[in-house]
Amino acid sequence: MTSTSPDARTAALRSLDRLVGTWTVANPDGLSGEVRYEWMEGGNWLVQTVDLRGEEPTRGVEYVGWDADAGELRSHFFGAGGEHLEYTYRIEGDLLTIWFGGTDSPARFEGRFSADGTVNDGAWQWPGGGYASTMTRVA
Repeated sequence: MTSTSPDARTAALRSLDRLVGTWTVANPDGLSGEVRYEWMEGGNWLVQTVDLRGEEPTRGVEYVGWDADAGELRSHFFGAGGEHLEYTYRIEGDLLTIWFGGTDSPARFEGRFSADGTVNDGAWQWPGGGYASTMTRVA
């Protein structure tokens, strides 16, 4: 079990504040839609609602919170098709990194926020594939 100070936990959670809001999502392959991030009452979970359209639509809800054992921001995504996926989040400076699974995973998203914080432009990458993705804040 990893021991983390309450200050480190709070700082990690607060780093997610820049995601709060409604964003449009688009990529060159025709994936588009909307995601919305909001804090659950109490501020311990950032909740993302996903509604993406494309060749394979993705709809679901994700809960991002502090995993004391891992000492990381971990999430659980529950999809409309019954899937349950786990991710690790980290925001350092203007870089948002989301790993599929843990930080040792070769599958990850890396995207940079614009100076005004209204755009995050990046790509999902994994061995043998990936795709670009841009989020633009609308509210």
